[in-house]
Amino acid sequence: MSFCSLIERLRRAVAVAMVLALPMIDGSFAADDMTGREVASAVSDYRQKHEREILTEYFEFLSIPNHASNQEDILRNARHMVQMMKKRGITTKILDNAPGSPAVYGELKTPGATTTILFYSHYDGQRVVPENWSSDPFKPVLKTNYLARGGKEVSFDSLSFPVDPDLRIFARSTSDDKAPIAMVLSTLDALKAKGIPLSVNLKFFFEGEEESGSPYLENMLKKHGHLLKSDLMLFADGPVHQSGKKKLTFGARGPVGFEVTVYGPDRPLHSGHYGNYAPNPITMLAHLIASMRADDSRITIAGFYDEVLAPTSAELAAISRLPRIDKKLHEELAIGRQESPGVRYQESILWPALNLKGIRAGEVGGKSRNAIVTTATAAFGYRMVPNQTPALLKKLTEKHIEAQGYHIVRERPDVKTRRRYERVAKVTWTNYGYPGLRTPVDLPVSVALISILRDDLGYKDLVVIPSSGGSLPISYFDEALKVPLIMLPIANYDNNQHAQDENIRIGNLWDGMEMYAGVFAKFGHRYKP
Repeated sequence: MSFCSLIERLRRAVAVAMVLALPMIDGSFAADDMTGREVASAVSDYRQKHEREILTEYFEFLSIPNHASNQEDILRNARHMVQMMKKRGITTKILDNAPGSPAVYGELKTPGATTTILFYSHYDGQRVVPENWSSDPFKPVLKTNYLARGGKEVSFDSLSFPVDPDLRIFARSTSDDKAPIAMVLSTLDALKAKGIPLSVNLKFFFEGEEESGSPYLENMLKKHGHLLKSDLMLFADGPVHQSGKKKLTFGARGPVGFEVTVYGPDRPLHSGHYGNYAPNPITMLAHLIASMRADDSRITIAGFYDEVLAPTSAELAAISRLPRIDKKLHEELAIGRQESPGVRYQESILWPALNLKGIRAGEVGGKSRNAIVTTATAAFGYRMVPNQTPALLKKLTEKHIEAQGYHIVRERPDVKTRRRYERVAKVTWTNYGYPGLRTPVDLPVSVALISILRDDLGYKDLVVIPSSGGSLPISYFDEALKVPLIMLPIANYDNNQHAQDENIRIGNLWDGMEMYAGVFAKFGHRYKP
């Protein structure tokens, strides 16, 4: 036997001995050098053996009502999360932010780690209208699909494990945004049980008023921002790509809303006696709306696009590589056209939008009357892109309304004011609003994350998107923490968030566990600050 052969045999023997000396945890060996795919496989093995416990804990969490208007419910959620986190060994505290909702903070230190990931989610949810739901929004149920698609309810007690990943859980906040909280905590369970070490320190920030526009988040970050120092902030909010592929999103638009009420006579009038004479506020409002927004979605307010950060050539190139989904969206949404002709979906959401959220005026159907009503109100919502601010849009919008001949007031006008001015509009703005933000996709931290997902975990068809169409309060974090922010969502794209019958596909929870396990196990080795 040659000397080289002897050395090679000795090296292999030592390696085997070292592996055999490692502790066995839940049937797997601890290993610092596992590949991303091996990490995902180990987590999948753990999950298949513990699905009942994972889902039972999640159902309990979903059963707590969570609209920010009810602070008693919000506190119940916060305290419940504290207990969930402490079970995982996370150092946890509730961050008070009166009069706003509290946030829940947690920290999990890893010996030797030099990189820190801050994980964000929110635990509050949108309002519910129970009669619009096919089941109680705070009594989670399993269904094979939406009832309108032929889905059927499945009893939890009748389940055999592992469950069909296409089953869905229906309840408020199943996808937006309690799913990431349940997912990440179960991921930590799996990594610990399998003896797979974290490569990073982890911090957690769970907000309690995101669905209300984060009105007190800026103040929260001023008080507690020092706790959140990190090298990367990951948001799990939002859905995967419409093609079903995994998605990384590097930005979001910002929201701000307002309402406009226009005034006609001070009492309802007979339309036969006063039609063509007394101004009709419904007609007035319709003309005002039409003056602000074209049918192709362009906003026709003077100066509106002057400060807009247009899509860059790199962003458009990234979009050109995305799967084409427009035809599929037309079919699924039952629409015969799109508002922005010839523009792909992902490009359309890189531009600002003005959405008409609702109109209140008069009655229809059997309640309609031949009358000229006294007022008409419309609610609007902007989605802002980088370089736009709520203050700028307020200035431009009100200047436009005045240019249409309106005198603007903040309170209900008295009779004297209504007689003095030909057109009176009460304009009120929401008490929240924040700019949009886009993180460069070529930052070292961005490249490292993309590499883990594509190369280590094998998501070769990973979809990289410059910005989502929805809103997250990421600009507040950017300003306060100066940390790169990236979104790695897990929910199914057809989850019906913000609406009735919100749901999460169970397989998306499982995919999220494997994905985040790979990131937590590998990111500290890929990226050094």
